[in-house]
Amino acid sequence: MSRTRTALLAAMALVAGATGTAFAVDPGAAGVAAVPCTVDYKIQNQWSTGFTAAVTITNNSAAKSSWSLKWSYAGNQKVTSGWNAKLSQSGAAVTAANETYNAQLATGGSVSFGFQGSYSGSNAVPATFTLDGVTCNVDDGGPGGPTDPPDPGGPSNRVDNPYSGAKVYVNPEWSANAAAEPGGSRVANQPTGVWLDRIAAINGAGGKMGLRAHLDEALRQKGSGELVVQFVIYNLPGRDCSALASNGELKADEIGRYKTEYIDPIKAILADPKYASLRIVTTVEIDSLPNLVTNTGSRPTAVPQCDVMKANGNYVKGVGYALNKLGDVPNVYNYVDAGHHGWIGWDDNFGPTATIMKEAATAEGATVNDVHGFITNTANYSALKENNFTINDTVAGKSVRESKWVDWNRYLDELSYAQAFRNQLVSAGFNSNIGMLIDTSRNGWGGAARPTGPGATTSVDTYVDGGRYDRRFNAGNWCNQSGAGLGERPQAAPATGIDAYVWMKPPGESDGSSKAIPNDEGKGFDRMCDPTYEGNPRNNNNMSGALPDAPISGHWFSAQFRQLMQNAYPPLS
Repeated sequence: MSRTRTALLAAMALVAGATGTAFAVDPGAAGVAAVPCTVDYKIQNQWSTGFTAAVTITNNSAAKSSWSLKWSYAGNQKVTSGWNAKLSQSGAAVTAANETYNAQLATGGSVSFGFQGSYSGSNAVPATFTLDGVTCNVDDGGPGGPTDPPDPGGPSNRVDNPYSGAKVYVNPEWSANAAAEPGGSRVANQPTGVWLDRIAAINGAGGKMGLRAHLDEALRQKGSGELVVQFVIYNLPGRDCSALASNGELKADEIGRYKTEYIDPIKAILADPKYASLRIVTTVEIDSLPNLVTNTGSRPTAVPQCDVMKANGNYVKGVGYALNKLGDVPNVYNYVDAGHHGWIGWDDNFGPTATIMKEAATAEGATVNDVHGFITNTANYSALKENNFTINDTVAGKSVRESKWVDWNRYLDELSYAQAFRNQLVSAGFNSNIGMLIDTSRNGWGGAARPTGPGATTSVDTYVDGGRYDRRFNAGNWCNQSGAGLGERPQAAPATGIDAYVWMKPPGESDGSSKAIPNDEGKGFDRMCDPTYEGNPRNNNNMSGALPDAPISGHWFSAQFRQLMQNAYPPLS
């Protein structure tokens, strides 16, 4: 005798409680009528006190202009945060309602959301789901079906250079900001990185698109070809210990929150098989590991908070954990931040930085195989290539390295630094096929002031200062630099060892506020963003060179964007 659908669902739920996944109910089985919706509820990650889950709704009835999914837990599960849906809970009952951007649900269409929860004891999958009051099937396509996540460490779909033969995702939110500026339509179609700079950004903070929304839009842009989508993983505990403007929300000792509230939910979303056809590039924790070399100990550049982060090991642990978890997703390409030539290019920084990157890449379960490459110059202004002099030039009996600008650095620009640092990283134990990215979003230094040849040979300083493209007061200046311009447009495989030139830092997004501005993002005020600041040992006590009237980091800075277009090199047409 056939069982009713309710009895079947109850039986399936009992099995699911042991596996964390709801098995399929065959809609063609005896006694089971076709239903207007199916729900895939999958526990993607689980630990002793919490879990992350991904939910996909498929609508088999008339198109909807809004939707609401409800279920109840048999245990003490509590939803603590979510993304791509408005989640609320009363006792055991949970409601997930649409966001404004995913309210439309066509016939045959699907929508996905996710959340993080807490529990103790058992964590059984709910037995029944209702969509707008109608009971749905519980369906995941069976073990190994199309909605099952790839196994950790399973087969990789990675290619040698993800940018080769692929389009790159255009963030519609950045594109709209750019297009709204006079002349901005000339670059509004350029691809830029999406910064996940706090936990709330995963879901979509301040009305912005969340991670899933960007991935869904990336699928739309992809079409039938290949597409790269770029995310910046940027929320370490005690983030950016030497620059208050980019401080973050997590305290120095909150490595547990970083793992369970930030990296785990990101991994769960990226691992959704829905996005398996995308090439997902992650830039992992800029401005972190190099700080442990240059801004600690007895150096004049030391900062007490960087000593704290070196002592507690949470930068190394955090980067290792991120590489390990994200590296489990077969179509994710991890690129670790490698600073820039004006930070790491000196002998006492170069080798030790590669060494600490190897330490992080083998921490918390990570291996060097979790690192596809490295990125330089993110959120910085160092020129791509200085053409008017070389590091080996001698003027008036002195080497170019002795000039005040170069200051004994072994590199003049980002291209030479990136290529040399790649070799150093291989020597430190990274795979020989690693690739480099160079952020060229703000290092064009064009316009009327761009020199066409070397300076006067009166002295090594006049020679260098008269010929250099980079017009900062000092290569250590990093905040909203006056006179900067857009650099080379994003492109794949532009030079030996370089996977791509990218605009990982979206042009027009501020580096930090020029005065203290209260905010709920954990971002402080750094005097390096104050145009009147006369400097510190980290910029050889030079003026900051920052633009006035800047908003907090990551917020749109119209004056900066207009200047970047004006000084673009190659020039904008």
